[in-house]
Amino acid sequence: MTEAKEIIKFAGLEVHFNLFNSDTHDQVCLFKVVVQPGARMGVPHYHEHFDETIYGLKGNTTYTVDGKTIELGAGDPLFIRRGVVHGFANLGTEVSEFLCVITPAVFGPEYFREIAPVLNQPGPPDVPKLKEILLKYGLVPVMA
Repeated sequence: MTEAKEIIKFAGLEVHFNLFNSDTHDQVCLFKVVVQPGARMGVPHYHEHFDETIYGLKGNTTYTVDGKTIELGAGDPLFIRRGVVHGFANLGTEVSEFLCVITPAVFGPEYFREIAPVLNQPGPPDVPKLKEILLKYGLVPVMA
Protein backbone atom coordinates (compact mmCIF):
# COMPACT_ATOMS: atom_id res chain seq x y z
CA MET A 1 0.00 0.00 0.00
CA THR A 2 1.28 3.48 -0.78
CA GLU A 3 2.19 5.84 2.01
CA ALA A 4 -0.76 7.61 3.60
CA LYS A 5 -1.56 11.13 2.40
CA GLU A 6 -2.72 12.07 5.90
CA ILE A 7 -2.79 10.38 9.32
CA ILE A 8 -5.27 11.49 11.97
CA LYS A 9 -4.84 10.18 15.55
CA PHE A 10 -7.38 10.14 18.37
CA ALA A 11 -8.52 7.96 21.28
CA GLY A 12 -6.22 5.01 20.52
CA LEU A 13 -7.06 5.05 16.81
CA GLU A 14 -5.07 6.14 13.76
CA VAL A 15 -6.80 6.81 10.45
CA HIS A 16 -4.40 6.63 7.48
CA PHE A 17 -6.00 8.19 4.40
CA ASN A 18 -4.80 6.79 1.08
CA LEU A 19 -7.57 7.92 -1.26
CA PHE A 20 -9.59 11.03 -0.47
CA ASN A 21 -13.17 11.53 -1.60
CA SER A 22 -11.89 14.53 -3.58
CA ASP A 23 -9.56 12.19 -5.53
CA THR A 24 -12.50 10.20 -6.91
CA HIS A 25 -15.23 12.81 -7.47
CA ASP A 26 -16.92 11.55 -4.27
CA GLN A 27 -17.21 7.97 -5.53
CA VAL A 28 -14.79 6.17 -3.15
CA CYS A 29 -12.79 7.00 -0.02
CA LEU A 30 -10.11 4.56 1.21
CA PHE A 31 -8.35 4.59 4.57
CA LYS A 32 -6.59 2.21 6.96
CA VAL A 33 -7.55 2.20 10.64
CA VAL A 34 -5.00 1.17 13.27
CA VAL A 35 -6.65 0.23 16.58
CA GLN A 36 -4.60 0.01 19.76
CA PRO A 37 -5.49 -2.69 22.32
CA GLY A 38 -8.48 -1.55 24.38
CA ALA A 39 -9.46 1.22 21.92
CA ARG A 40 -12.94 1.41 20.46
CA MET A 41 -15.18 3.49 18.24
CA GLY A 42 -16.59 6.31 20.35
CA VAL A 43 -20.27 5.51 19.94
CA PRO A 44 -22.30 3.00 17.92
CA HIS A 45 -23.88 4.68 14.90
CA TYR A 46 -25.28 4.20 11.44
CA HIS A 47 -24.69 6.05 8.18
CA GLU A 48 -27.50 7.79 6.37
CA HIS A 49 -25.89 8.27 2.95
CA PHE A 50 -23.06 5.76 2.44
CA ASP A 51 -22.05 2.13 2.75
CA GLU A 52 -18.86 0.91 4.41
CA THR A 53 -16.75 -2.08 3.37
CA ILE A 54 -14.10 -3.33 5.80
CA TYR A 55 -11.17 -5.67 5.11
CA GLY A 56 -9.06 -7.02 7.99
CA LEU A 57 -5.30 -6.55 7.65
CA LYS A 58 -3.79 -7.45 11.02
CA GLY A 59 -4.89 -8.71 14.42
CA ASN A 60 -8.53 -8.99 15.45
CA THR A 61 -11.19 -6.30 15.70
CA THR A 62 -14.52 -7.10 17.32
CA TYR A 63 -17.40 -5.51 15.41
CA THR A 64 -20.99 -5.33 16.54
CA VAL A 65 -23.24 -5.04 13.48
CA ASP A 66 -27.02 -4.96 13.82
CA GLY A 67 -26.67 -6.51 17.29
CA LYS A 68 -24.42 -9.38 16.14
CA THR A 69 -20.79 -9.82 17.22
CA ILE A 70 -18.34 -10.38 14.35
CA GLU A 71 -14.63 -11.09 14.82
CA LEU A 72 -12.73 -9.48 11.96
CA GLY A 73 -9.26 -10.95 11.37
CA ALA A 74 -6.66 -10.57 8.65
CA GLY A 75 -8.24 -11.35 5.27
CA ASP A 76 -11.83 -11.09 6.52
CA PRO A 77 -14.27 -8.83 4.63
CA LEU A 78 -17.30 -7.10 6.15
CA PHE A 79 -19.94 -5.03 4.37
CA ILE A 80 -22.00 -2.56 6.42
CA ARG A 81 -24.89 -1.10 4.47
CA ARG A 82 -26.25 2.33 5.27
CA GLY A 83 -28.83 2.36 8.05
CA VAL A 84 -27.25 -0.54 9.99
CA VAL A 85 -26.03 0.24 13.52
CA HIS A 86 -22.43 -0.76 14.13
CA GLY A 87 -19.37 -0.21 16.27
CA PHE A 88 -15.99 -1.84 16.90
CA ALA A 89 -13.37 -2.41 19.57
CA ASN A 90 -9.98 -4.04 19.89
CA LEU A 91 -10.56 -6.37 22.81
CA GLY A 92 -7.21 -8.12 22.41
CA THR A 93 -3.65 -7.37 23.45
CA GLU A 94 -2.25 -6.79 19.94
CA VAL A 95 -2.72 -3.86 17.57
CA SER A 96 -5.36 -4.50 14.90
CA GLU A 97 -5.64 -2.91 11.45
CA PHE A 98 -8.28 -2.84 8.75
CA LEU A 99 -9.01 -1.09 5.49
CA CYS A 100 -12.20 0.89 5.15
CA VAL A 101 -13.86 1.78 1.84
CA ILE A 102 -16.67 4.34 1.85
CA THR A 103 -19.10 4.40 -1.11
CA PRO A 104 -20.26 6.81 -2.29
CA ALA A 105 -17.60 9.00 -0.71
CA VAL A 106 -19.81 11.69 0.78
CA PHE A 107 -17.62 11.22 3.86
CA GLY A 108 -13.89 11.83 4.12
CA PRO A 109 -11.06 13.12 6.32
CA GLU A 110 -12.95 16.27 7.32
CA TYR A 111 -15.00 14.28 9.84
CA PHE A 112 -11.90 12.84 11.52
CA ARG A 113 -10.16 16.25 11.54
CA GLU A 114 -13.13 17.67 13.48
CA ILE A 115 -13.72 14.76 15.84
CA ALA A 116 -10.04 14.22 16.84
CA PRO A 117 -9.60 17.37 18.97
CA VAL A 118 -12.85 16.66 20.83
CA LEU A 119 -11.77 13.09 21.64
CA ASN A 120 -8.16 14.04 22.42
CA GLN A 121 -9.12 16.53 25.17
CA PRO A 122 -8.35 15.47 28.74
CA GLY A 123 -11.34 14.19 30.68
CA PRO A 124 -14.66 12.99 29.35
CA PRO A 125 -15.59 14.07 25.82
CA ASP A 126 -18.12 16.81 25.12
CA VAL A 127 -21.05 14.53 24.17
CA PRO A 128 -23.26 17.27 22.62
CA LYS A 129 -20.30 18.40 20.46
CA LEU A 130 -19.59 14.80 19.39
CA LYS A 131 -23.23 14.32 18.42
CA GLU A 132 -23.20 17.58 16.45
CA ILE A 133 -20.12 16.50 14.47
CA LEU A 134 -21.46 13.00 13.82
CA LEU A 135 -24.77 14.34 12.50
CA LYS A 136 -23.02 16.96 10.36
CA TYR A 137 -21.35 14.12 8.41
CA GLY A 138 -24.34 11.77 8.18
CA LEU A 139 -23.42 9.49 11.08
CA VAL A 140 -26.36 8.99 13.41
CA PRO A 141 -25.28 8.09 16.96
CA VAL A 142 -27.25 5.40 18.76
CA MET A 143 -26.94 5.86 22.50
CA ALA A 144 -27.65 2.89 24.79
